[in-house]
Amino acid sequence: MEVRELAAADAEEYWTLRLEALMLSPEAFATSYEEAVKRKNPIEQVKENFSADGSHTFGAFLDGDMVGIVTLIQESHRKMSHKANIFAMYVTSRSRGKGAGTALMEAAIQKAKDMEEIEKINLTVVSSNESAKKLYTSLGFASYGTETRAMQVDGVFYDEDHMELFVK
Repeated sequence: MEVRELAAADAEEYWTLRLEALMLSPEAFATSYEEAVKRKNPIEQVKENFSADGSHTFGAFLDGDMVGIVTLIQESHRKMSHKANIFAMYVTSRSRGKGAGTALMEAAIQKAKDMEEIEKINLTVVSSNESAKKLYTSLGFASYGTETRAMQVDGVFYDEDHMELFVK
């Protein structure tokens, strides 16, 4: 398993995996599949995101295929720049249980530790996603609250747990 920060050349493969994530796990992401496919020039947007200050997207590769993704984004406001957030964490169903999720999160955590200003990482996870919560807890994240009815997908409400990890 190879994990590395993604570059512009990875944008198309990333976008394909991102669309899969939105389609197969709609409750896990704020963006809907329908919203995503309507974007104009999505590959160019992804390339821009990959090069944005404070934004780091990692991919996990198995036999040369991208099987997982995660993004770490530093808060842009000066008063909150000591924090970063985890977004868009996804591992394909065929690759779950093989260490991709752990490897992706470890890469993001290490990147945050390497960034001088970052002291804390935040993330949200659907409260019913026990496997993701178990992964995050195993890496040191702790829950600090739950937002009830955080999202609604096709008439079904989902709660989200807020988790944090102090890296310094």
